[in-house]
Amino acid sequence: MKVRTQKVVLMPMTGRSSATRVSPTVSTRAATSIVVADMVGVGIFTTLGFQVTDIPSGFALLLLWFVGGVVALCGAFSYAELAAMFPRSSGEYNFLTRAFSPALGFMAGWLSATVGFAAPVALAAMAFGQYAGAVLPGVPALPLGLAVVWFVTAVRLRGGDLASRFQVGFTLLKLVLILAFIVAGLAGGGGGSVSFAPSASDPARIFSAGFALSLVFVMYAYSGWNAATYIVGDLADPARSLPRALFVGTGLVSALYVTLTAVFLYTTPVADIAGQIEVALISGRHVFGDAGGRIVGLLICVGLIPTIGAMMWIGPSVTVAMGEDVPLLRRFARRSPTGVPVAAVLVQAVVASLLLLTRSFEAVLEFIQFGLLSCAFLTVLGVIKLRITRPDQPRPFRAWGYPVTPLIFLTVTLFMLVHLAASRPLQSFAGAVLMLVGLGLYALTAAHARREATKAPR
Repeated sequence: MKVRTQKVVLMPMTGRSSATRVSPTVSTRAATSIVVADMVGVGIFTTLGFQVTDIPSGFALLLLWFVGGVVALCGAFSYAELAAMFPRSSGEYNFLTRAFSPALGFMAGWLSATVGFAAPVALAAMAFGQYAGAVLPGVPALPLGLAVVWFVTAVRLRGGDLASRFQVGFTLLKLVLILAFIVAGLAGGGGGSVSFAPSASDPARIFSAGFALSLVFVMYAYSGWNAATYIVGDLADPARSLPRALFVGTGLVSALYVTLTAVFLYTTPVADIAGQIEVALISGRHVFGDAGGRIVGLLICVGLIPTIGAMMWIGPSVTVAMGEDVPLLRRFARRSPTGVPVAAVLVQAVVASLLLLTRSFEAVLEFIQFGLLSCAFLTVLGVIKLRITRPDQPRPFRAWGYPVTPLIFLTVTLFMLVHLAASRPLQSFAGAVLMLVGLGLYALTAAHARREATKAPR
């Protein structure tokens, strides 16, 4: 799109303004750690208990998590193409503006900048407090959750190499602890009751409603595969480093998820975990004995720190981009001398803390899922649209397997949207209303920008 002279156009720029431009500071390793940290939250440790009730087959369960990884990679291929074409931090805010319109971009930015990252931060922080109870009995979960949010925020506000080293270091520690659990589980002998060999009844299970329903929750556990696209503008060579971060991070997490699922089933009888949320703690007791709960609780707590850190890093980038484009939000675009968007980071930390205090973040997560999935669907659809409408646009990276891979992602995401609308009609309706609020706010900000433009001297 072209920007007319003497008129303010609300759309992402190809880069930061000179007043806010900072040198690229994020390495490929740090970007990969953000992808891994953002993906590996509590989903893999809590959802298997509900899946085994509908899919009592080790082979089908492993296939379920493998399919989830394939779908996530298909989405990563499409996002990598868009991020290489338009290397500006802010994720869907940038992509939907470029592919469709500034209004859709603003709507996606509105979702992300308000609760899209703050609610998951609050949920991860509360999970941190709850699992810390296995390590520190008697300590209330809420103060621990608030403490970890503001500890991570303080590290992020320092900026520079400290934030990068913190993120990479804790992510590596998370991976080491998960691998140690996997090795201990495999070495300790199997106490599970599930066979991993395929059987004649598996095809029926794979094409059943239970498998499809379980895939919805698996894809929630895989969310975060697109994390590095929110900071693509901070990468030195986004056309090369961004695809690597997405693919390596998503591929690594996919392998971990399938292996962890196998270890849970190998070490723990299905009867013990069926219908249970604390699958990892139950499995930990079978692997490590009476101390297993504390060991696994510590593992999850350590792992949640970089998860919160990743979201506190990438979430404010959306607010920054909107501040650069929307005069009313200009203060959120300001950065410290070390390149940290202080106001944007603090706003997200405050909103996450308020959600923690009100204990309403789970309800928030339920009704924003519809909007977030819709934005992801539109983003990948934008890859196809741009291939048709702008075939000559330079594409430093092209989505592998196009058009099959985008269509796989679109089909699965559409199924999830239909399922959400059918099973959570009120929450889905509220999510749609939140999207409409974003469009309404865009209309107001656009009108304000036009009025200011007419007042400017010509």
